[in-house]
Amino acid sequence: MGQPKKSSMSPAAQYFAEVLRLLRVSAGLSQNELGDLMAYSGAAVSAVETCAKPATDDFVEAAEKALGAGGLLAVAVKYLRLERYPAHFQGFVQLEQEALSVSSYCTQLIHGLLQTKEYARAVLECAFPPLEDDEVEQLVSARLERRALFDRKPVCVINVIIEEAALRRCVGGVHVMRAQYEYLLACAQKPNVVLQAMPSSTTGHAGLQGPLTVIDTPENTTLVYMEGNGNSTLVSKPDEVGVLARRYAMIRSQALQPEESAALIKQLAGEL
Repeated sequence: MGQPKKSSMSPAAQYFAEVLRLLRVSAGLSQNELGDLMAYSGAAVSAVETCAKPATDDFVEAAEKALGAGGLLAVAVKYLRLERYPAHFQGFVQLEQEALSVSSYCTQLIHGLLQTKEYARAVLECAFPPLEDDEVEQLVSARLERRALFDRKPVCVINVIIEEAALRRCVGGVHVMRAQYEYLLACAQKPNVVLQAMPSSTTGHAGLQGPLTVIDTPENTTLVYMEGNGNSTLVSKPDEVGVLARRYAMIRSQALQPEESAALIKQLAGEL
């Protein structure tokens, strides 16, 4: 079957495809024969080798086992996962998953770490230009994978402030929002999660200049990430970071306390 189309593949997908093909050929297997060993079709193997479709975690695990690759294929999983995210977001995901603390202020939507599967899908289905169905599902899966941060060791402290307007936005309909409110309340019970709401009644506050995320890295460096409309900025200059970190601290002081925030979310759920 055909060779990978290098012009259409990401570097990680291209590398994985070529290593997979080399190991398969070295083992004297056709794509159909490898597929039989993996419980996949030969067409599925071809799709990955030509980068027509990305390799899923299950596919990588099956190929690793079938070819006895000694970890050569399995090690690619974290890089393939990263490339499921939009290009402008990939650097942030790496920082987020390694961070000592992540502190975010959200204005339009509920934070990605706190989204249910159905809410995330509804958000992505509103994208413009519209996404293909398989793109939506890939991005939903990638978003859910970020939840590993909740239970990671060492513990990451997660602080999220959400505008009441974002909490009230009925994304996906009543059933989706009811489940989303329940999930928010469950997340707020985690010992390393602090969830706050910025009430609409607070008409003037430090967050009116826009959303931001403050990240404390394992190297004890503080960075600030901001994004919008498919673009992102990572601020690392100490003086600029200092201003933005203090702004976040002010936003946090002006938001409802966690107990009040939980009460607001329960109230919104009761209004559905």
